[in-house]
Amino acid sequence: MNKNGSKSRPERTPRNFIASHLLDVPPSGIREFFDIVSSRKDVISLGIGEPDFVTPWHIREAAMYALDCGATSYTSNRGLESLRNSLSAYVKEAFNVVYNSETEILVTVGVSEALDMAIRAVVNPGDEVLYHEPCYVCYAPLVQFAHGKAVAVGTTRDNGFRLTREMLEKKVTDRTKALLLNFPTNPTGAVVTREDLKGIADFAIEHDIVVITDEIYSELTFDGERLSIAALPGMKERTVFLHGFSKAWAMTGFRLGYACAPPDLIETMVKIHQYAIMCAPILSQKAAVEALHKHSRADVEEMRCAYEERRNFIWQGLNEIGLSCHKPSGAFYAFPYIGNFGMASRDFALKLLNEQNVACVPGTAFGPSGEGYLRCSFSTDLDDIKEAVRRIGLFVKKL
Repeated sequence: MNKNGSKSRPERTPRNFIASHLLDVPPSGIREFFDIVSSRKDVISLGIGEPDFVTPWHIREAAMYALDCGATSYTSNRGLESLRNSLSAYVKEAFNVVYNSETEILVTVGVSEALDMAIRAVVNPGDEVLYHEPCYVCYAPLVQFAHGKAVAVGTTRDNGFRLTREMLEKKVTDRTKALLLNFPTNPTGAVVTREDLKGIADFAIEHDIVVITDEIYSELTFDGERLSIAALPGMKERTVFLHGFSKAWAMTGFRLGYACAPPDLIETMVKIHQYAIMCAPILSQKAAVEALHKHSRADVEEMRCAYEERRNFIWQGLNEIGLSCHKPSGAFYAFPYIGNFGMASRDFALKLLNEQNVACVPGTAFGPSGEGYLRCSFSTDLDDIKEAVRRIGLFVKKL
């Protein structure tokens, strides 16, 4: 009893203060691995999913000019009107989907914020969210943050890491609320065919499911058709379309993304955004307006072609040294199979790092379905990629 006569409550430890639904969320497998890598010197890194290109000059110049002109204020929660108008025009041209710039577009701090807000806007506690795996590291944790249940749909190299309606039907329940898509996919480089996407759309409509589609690598498509599920009949009304500037425009540090969705969904996302973030940085928004001008398409295409050249080399090179690797049709990742060496992915990656100073990300960073694989990013200099493949070949030969 305390001096007031009431029962004393056991003293809380710092861990007791943490929300219980966050205690079991693991740290990012990518960052965990690169905490180890950061202590090493002379490492060739095929790990970071970041363009090695500097943001094109005219885009940087637009940000500097805006700063010189005193653009240092907040913007509307939804983003600059000029940027939302440009985004509406771009999405219509590139994806054949028309969004109203006043009511259906929200500018965000990267696609990461947009994804977080979309999930929180849709998911009630206990709702299930389907996602294809291996996948980007944040999908399942963000669902957990929203008190939802993330349900993985495993994909494999046997069919090029495709996602089909049949695979989804095996996982859907009466609690399924949403489906997360990412094509081209990080980490596999897989793309989706029109036929498969039509089947997924039919599945979403039949089961009354919201689709959240992450299109961040869309411009970096090498093979196949560039298509968003939002463009299919009946899908705009139930799709949250997410995109950003980090990958195709090499603007990672600008931290700028956007969401397009029906007005009610955008309005709900704005509520979250205005209380948590307020608005995206004005200088990044000014730079993005410049990035969307038609003369920037040449910059994007030049980088895409460079990635495609690197893709062709690393894919062929990995197969030649004995690592079976499906041909990535988009993004800038190869995902070779190493399961026949009798080692867990993390052990393989650490041994490769220690013996050959080459850093790749263990496939398990992208979910249990990634066991037996490595993610090798080819968003680095071609000469470094060639040397990395040579070293990996030496490593594999010893095994």
